[in-house]
Amino acid sequence: MTESNEKFAVVFADGGSRGNPGPAGAGAIIREGAGDGTVVAELAEFLGHQTNNVAEYTGLIIGLKGALEHGFSAVEVRMDSELIVKQMKGLYRVKHPGLQPLHREAQQLASKFKKFQIVHVRRELNKDADRLANKAMDSGNGFK
Repeated sequence: MTESNEKFAVVFADGGSRGNPGPAGAGAIIREGAGDGTVVAELAEFLGHQTNNVAEYTGLIIGLKGALEHGFSAVEVRMDSELIVKQMKGLYRVKHPGLQPLHREAQQLASKFKKFQIVHVRRELNKDADRLANKAMDSGNGFK
């Protein structure tokens, strides 16, 4: 996916809420190189009372921001939310007004990379990001 002069990362992103809406959290893991590369950052954010989809988008956004802050120019995002992945790829429209600004922000962040790819993965392949999202929900105030 990358040329030798590009700094490549895999971003695992997730979000969740306990109840929909309910107490919500988002998490992201940034790994240098392939998906099993060195962990560069673990990010999590408590979101207060939100929907699951808001939390999923927020996980994506904090992961993309983190990758940019760490100087990556190419990313592959892996998420277990088929809805968010398909909306980011333009396969599904973003109908919900509450998700539209988050989708725009995620698209703007994605456009800052020389190469951007987003793929859907099974939930069991996204356990670390899920752990961070749950830790954020548990904490009630997030951590970084």
